Amino acid sequence: MKKIIIGLVAIFALAACTGNSKTEVVNVNSKTNTTVKFTKDIYDFGEITVGDKVSYAFEFKNTGNVPLIITNAVASCGCTMPNWPKEPINPGEIGKINVEFNSAGKKGLQDKIITITANTIPTPIKLHLIGEVLKKNKCCD
Repeated sequence: MKKIIIGLVAIFALAACTGNSKTEVVNVNSKTNTTVKFTKDIYDFGEITVGDKVSYAFEFKNTGNVPLIITNAVASCGCTMPNWPKEPINPGEIGKINVEFNSAGKKGLQDKIITITANTIPTPIKLHLIGEVLKKNKCCD
Protein backbone atom coordinates (compact mmCIF):
# COMPACT_ATOMS: atom_id res chain seq x y z
CA MET A 1 0.00 0.00 0.00
CA LYS A 2 2.86 2.36 0.85
CA LYS A 3 4.44 1.77 -2.60
CA ILE A 4 1.15 2.61 -4.31
CA ILE A 5 0.85 5.91 -2.43
CA ILE A 6 4.48 6.83 -3.20
CA GLY A 7 3.92 5.92 -6.85
CA LEU A 8 0.79 8.11 -7.06
CA VAL A 9 2.61 11.02 -5.41
CA ALA A 10 5.43 10.66 -7.96
CA ILE A 11 2.96 10.61 -10.86
CA PHE A 12 1.17 13.74 -9.59
CA ALA A 13 4.50 15.52 -9.08
CA LEU A 14 5.58 14.74 -12.64
CA ALA A 15 2.22 15.82 -14.00
CA ALA A 16 2.47 19.10 -12.08
CA CYS A 17 5.93 19.79 -13.52
CA THR A 18 4.94 19.13 -17.11
CA GLY A 19 1.32 20.27 -17.04
CA ASN A 20 2.09 24.01 -17.13
CA SER A 21 4.44 24.00 -20.09
CA LYS A 22 3.15 25.44 -23.32
CA THR A 23 4.58 24.68 -26.70
CA GLU A 24 4.23 27.44 -29.24
CA VAL A 25 4.58 26.44 -32.85
CA VAL A 26 6.08 29.22 -34.92
CA ASN A 27 6.05 29.00 -38.69
CA VAL A 28 9.52 30.09 -39.82
CA ASN A 29 9.56 30.78 -43.53
CA SER A 30 12.07 33.06 -45.24
CA LYS A 31 9.38 34.06 -47.74
CA THR A 32 7.05 35.39 -45.04
CA ASN A 33 9.36 36.08 -42.08
CA THR A 34 11.89 38.86 -41.69
CA THR A 35 14.53 40.03 -39.24
CA VAL A 36 14.60 43.25 -37.27
CA LYS A 37 17.37 45.14 -35.49
CA PHE A 38 16.53 47.49 -32.60
CA THR A 39 18.87 50.38 -31.81
CA LYS A 40 18.24 49.57 -28.11
CA ASP A 41 16.12 46.80 -26.65
CA ILE A 42 16.55 48.11 -23.09
CA TYR A 43 15.88 51.71 -22.09
CA ASP A 44 16.95 52.83 -18.60
CA PHE A 45 14.95 55.90 -17.60
CA GLY A 46 17.00 56.35 -14.42
CA GLU A 47 15.28 57.71 -11.32
CA ILE A 48 11.88 59.38 -11.40
CA THR A 49 9.33 60.39 -8.77
CA VAL A 50 6.03 58.61 -8.16
CA GLY A 51 3.46 59.99 -10.59
CA ASP A 52 5.94 60.95 -13.30
CA LYS A 53 5.46 59.64 -16.83
CA VAL A 54 8.26 58.40 -19.04
CA SER A 55 8.07 58.13 -22.83
CA TYR A 56 10.56 56.41 -25.09
CA ALA A 57 10.64 55.41 -28.75
CA PHE A 58 12.33 52.07 -29.46
CA GLU A 59 13.72 52.54 -32.96
CA PHE A 60 14.20 49.54 -35.25
CA LYS A 61 15.13 48.66 -38.80
CA ASN A 62 13.67 45.89 -40.94
CA THR A 63 16.86 43.99 -41.83
CA GLY A 64 15.12 41.22 -43.74
CA ASN A 65 13.85 40.78 -47.29
CA VAL A 66 10.08 40.96 -46.73
CA PRO A 67 7.84 43.62 -45.13
CA LEU A 68 7.76 43.60 -41.33
CA ILE A 69 4.23 43.24 -39.97
CA ILE A 70 3.76 43.88 -36.25
CA THR A 71 0.51 42.26 -35.15
CA ASN A 72 0.65 43.11 -31.45
CA ALA A 73 2.62 44.80 -28.69
CA VAL A 74 1.70 43.99 -25.10
CA ALA A 75 3.22 45.38 -21.91
CA SER A 76 3.70 43.38 -18.72
CA CYS A 77 1.68 45.96 -16.79
CA GLY A 78 -1.30 48.21 -17.46
CA CYS A 79 0.86 51.18 -16.44
CA THR A 80 2.86 50.81 -19.66
CA MET A 81 1.28 51.57 -23.01
CA PRO A 82 2.98 50.61 -26.29
CA ASN A 83 2.02 52.13 -29.63
CA TRP A 84 3.36 50.44 -32.76
CA PRO A 85 3.14 50.99 -36.52
CA LYS A 86 0.05 49.30 -37.93
CA GLU A 87 1.26 49.46 -41.54
CA PRO A 88 3.98 47.13 -42.90
CA ILE A 89 7.59 48.32 -42.64
CA ASN A 90 9.43 47.53 -45.88
CA PRO A 91 12.92 46.00 -45.96
CA GLY A 92 15.53 48.61 -45.06
CA GLU A 93 12.97 51.00 -43.56
CA ILE A 94 13.06 52.32 -40.00
CA GLY A 95 10.15 52.35 -37.57
CA LYS A 96 9.45 53.15 -33.92
CA ILE A 97 7.52 51.57 -31.11
CA ASN A 98 6.51 54.34 -28.71
CA VAL A 99 6.10 53.35 -25.06
CA GLU A 100 4.75 55.40 -22.17
CA PHE A 101 5.16 54.35 -18.53
CA ASN A 102 2.97 55.96 -15.85
CA SER A 103 4.62 55.60 -12.43
CA ALA A 104 1.48 56.47 -10.42
CA GLY A 105 1.19 53.95 -7.59
CA LYS A 106 4.60 52.42 -8.32
CA LYS A 107 7.79 52.56 -6.27
CA GLY A 108 11.17 50.92 -6.32
CA LEU A 109 12.97 49.22 -9.19
CA GLN A 110 10.88 48.69 -12.31
CA ASP A 111 11.32 46.41 -15.33
CA LYS A 112 8.41 46.74 -17.72
CA ILE A 113 8.55 44.19 -20.54
CA ILE A 114 6.99 44.93 -23.91
CA THR A 115 6.38 41.78 -25.96
CA ILE A 116 6.27 42.34 -29.70
CA THR A 117 4.51 39.81 -31.94
CA ALA A 118 5.50 40.08 -35.59
CA ASN A 119 6.55 38.05 -38.60
CA THR A 120 10.14 38.02 -37.33
CA ILE A 121 12.82 35.49 -36.67
CA PRO A 122 12.98 35.11 -33.69
CA THR A 123 9.54 35.80 -32.33
CA PRO A 124 8.39 37.19 -29.97
CA ILE A 125 10.71 40.15 -29.36
CA LYS A 126 11.07 41.49 -25.82
CA LEU A 127 11.87 45.12 -25.04
CA HIS A 128 12.56 46.43 -21.53
CA LEU A 129 11.83 49.78 -19.90
CA ILE A 130 13.77 49.89 -16.63
CA GLY A 131 14.46 52.39 -13.87
CA GLU A 132 13.62 53.32 -10.32
CA VAL A 133 10.56 55.13 -8.97
CA LEU A 134 11.30 57.18 -5.84
CA LYS A 135 8.85 58.42 -3.22
CA LYS A 136 7.88 62.07 -3.32
CA ASN A 137 9.83 64.13 -0.81
CA LYS A 138 7.73 65.47 2.03
CA CYS A 139 9.20 68.71 3.11
CA CYS A 140 8.44 70.87 6.00
CA ASP A 141 8.46 74.64 5.96
